[in-house]
Amino acid sequence: MNILVPLKQTFDTEERITITDRKITEEGVEFIVNPYDEYAVEEAVKLRDEHGGEVTVITVGPERAEKALRTALAMGADKAVLVNSEDTELDEYSVGKILASVIKDCEYDMIICGNMAVDNGSGQTGPRLAEELNIAQATSITNLVVHNGKVSIERDVEGDVELIEVSLPVLVSAQQGLNEPRYPSLPGIMKAKKKPLERIELDDLNILDGLMQRTIVTETYLPSKKKAGYILTGEIEEQVKGIVNLLTDKEKVTL
Repeated sequence: MNILVPLKQTFDTEERITITDRKITEEGVEFIVNPYDEYAVEEAVKLRDEHGGEVTVITVGPERAEKALRTALAMGADKAVLVNSEDTELDEYSVGKILASVIKDCEYDMIICGNMAVDNGSGQTGPRLAEELNIAQATSITNLVVHNGKVSIERDVEGDVELIEVSLPVLVSAQQGLNEPRYPSLPGIMKAKKKPLERIELDDLNILDGLMQRTIVTETYLPSKKKAGYILTGEIEEQVKGIVNLLTDKEKVTL
């Protein structure tokens, strides 16, 4: 079973984020594999180990994104492809087009991607890619079983579970809970350095003409700081009066 895993390198949301000129400042920011894509890599490696074949991880990004690919290789992926998009403004539409251009001539049974990227949270790239390739898709999956050329899937749907069965090839997007991603081991990290990593320039794909952004981010800003809360003491009646006074006097709420 040949499995493709498109992944993205994102900034670590646990790190301090600084915004300059309405954009996130990359200086001093720690970049990691998008957490949802870690579930995708883990599931792909497990399926490969069970059914044979190989796992290829693909990213569209700057040269620094090689680190994310090497991490995926250390987790067990077999080979990697870096489409260098340095200094090129892209959105989900254009990334989907680029990935489809790279994948269209590949032999694959399944594509597994993360449910969304933590930097923008749109969750569009996977579905757009499936549409470009004209294959079945299932998003937000929490369980997956392959048998006799078909895939039984459980999807997370607003607190409930939807059961689906589709034929291969299919694209699925991994939701939290699908598995527990492994940490790259030291032997895995050493092996990753020797695994093949192909580099592709955007110009080589011959799709730049007419490849324009459909979505433009006009501003990025940090959430406003939360105000300190009020602590009320005393009997219940006193606390109720205190709440009313706070609402009317301090918060200017009309009751």
